[in-house]
Amino acid sequence: MPGSPRATRAAALTLALAVSLTLSACGSDGGGSGAGDRTLRLAYQAFPSGDLIVRDQGWLEEALPEWDIEWTRFDSGATINTAFVAESVDLAAIGSSPVARGLSAPLNIPYQVAWVLDVAGENEALVAREDAGIGSVADLEGRTVGVPFASTSHYSLLAALEQAGLDAASVDIVDLEPQDIVAAWTRGDIDASYVWLPTLDELRETGRTLTTSAEVAAAGKPTLDLGVASTAIVEEHPEVIAAWREAQARALDLIHDDPAAAAEAVGRQLGIDADAAAAQLEQGVFLRPADQSSPQWLGTPEEIGDVAVNLHDAAEFLAEQHQIESAPDLAVFQEAVHAEGLADVDGS
Repeated sequence: MPGSPRATRAAALTLALAVSLTLSACGSDGGGSGAGDRTLRLAYQAFPSGDLIVRDQGWLEEALPEWDIEWTRFDSGATINTAFVAESVDLAAIGSSPVARGLSAPLNIPYQVAWVLDVAGENEALVAREDAGIGSVADLEGRTVGVPFASTSHYSLLAALEQAGLDAASVDIVDLEPQDIVAAWTRGDIDASYVWLPTLDELRETGRTLTTSAEVAAAGKPTLDLGVASTAIVEEHPEVIAAWREAQARALDLIHDDPAAAAEAVGRQLGIDADAAAAQLEQGVFLRPADQSSPQWLGTPEEIGDVAVNLHDAAEFLAEQHQIESAPDLAVFQEAVHAEGLADVDGS
């Protein structure tokens, strides 16, 4: 488990400085939304979603021809948060737990939730190696579990342990990025892992599912994948947010209306065949564009939806688990939901 709040703060600042220096060395000035700079920097993750469809189809490039669109792959929400701290990303696909952490001290990242990409279902799960002799979550006591820290999977793992009546301190939880989890699993370094697709499917080949994020959500701890935008890009370039939302809405419609085409696009981005991509998409829960502005999700500028409550609940749980110092007030999360113009999005 992560160390004390002071150590967490120091680690975050150190990592942010490292990312900033790396990006500077690569020629990025961290000012994509500044005056005179028409570079839009997007952070994406390799999990099946409408975001991958937008990237595959080039819809954002078509809608914003005057902008230089730069897509950068990240392996977890924690590294995306660090990039936001370093002011080196403008828009991102990121889980709700990292967003709750990002909006809390010591990070206090100036970004806003502008879209719900998906609701975690069977696409994130806790899996144990078949030869580890683990039959339930409660059997993880004294075992080693790999998970990307500060991710939705980390949040769901802690929730699953609590729901099973198991003290997280009794489990050896190690911080591993998805690409490292498979190697650790193969070597036998870990007994189980909580992770998302497509890594999850690799583990399922030689593992057994102990619980899924759908089950954790049903017990009171749901997680989401969100589209967030820096406050600077929201305030200075509302036309960019509008175009980005239209592209995301178009992708959601494709998932529902032409799942074969959606699977082909996602498969190309993940490097897998369309059938495998279709199977992965079926494990997530994808909204319709019109659902985004409903009270259950982002809501309206006059009445912010329940996503803010979800983020606040996640922050409170993270504080209880000593992952952050304390949870901000609900108002902080409500102010971080960008519902302006959301009802006008149709994806057509």
